[in-house]
Amino acid sequence: MLLLAVDTATPAVTAALHDGDTVVAESSRVDARRHGELLLPAVDRVLAEAGVKIDAVTAVVAGVGPGPYTGLRVGLVTAATFGSALGVPVYGLCTLDGLAFASGLEGPFVVATDARRKEVYWARYASARERLDGPAVDRPADITARVAGLPAVGAGALLYPETFPDAREPEHVSAGALASLAAVKLAAGEEFLPPLPLYLRRPDAQVPKNYKVVTPQ
Repeated sequence: MLLLAVDTATPAVTAALHDGDTVVAESSRVDARRHGELLLPAVDRVLAEAGVKIDAVTAVVAGVGPGPYTGLRVGLVTAATFGSALGVPVYGLCTLDGLAFASGLEGPFVVATDARRKEVYWARYASARERLDGPAVDRPADITARVAGLPAVGAGALLYPETFPDAREPEHVSAGALASLAAVKLAAGEEFLPPLPLYLRRPDAQVPKNYKVVTPQ
């Protein structure tokens, strides 16, 4: 087994390889505006570090978000392209689940990432492998009572200490954590999400409703 995992749902552009037992190579860079520019070089780096060619990959794992439209689709389109070209399955995982898995927390906790517009994408977990609620998108002030007393991980938690006073690392998801979670799920015969984007809200860029029609003279 050799899993290639990618995620671009957060400002972290991240790729990793997992051999079924451990992460053999990983590359992450935080840059919210260069997902399309940075992802393929990251894949090249992990392949080179592992000393394998792309045709050694047996499955692709993609973080499906939630996340902003523009960044999120970069990772999913890349994953779909690799899957099609290699003839291997593409498995979707919630990006928040990857953060939860990486946290290593055992008791109830929250994962929150930055959704911009002064909102967070968030979910509540019973453990690193069990999601209770979400994912959802809300203003932090609107969920304060629902997350009170719980530790929280992710960039969204670090941004809003009033709502998440017990904010902790990791700040961003890592493809290594996604790949490790996928390996556990595959070994247990568990189901995956389809590799489709989880947006939770409409994209920022939209076609104007009342644009001027110009007719030829």
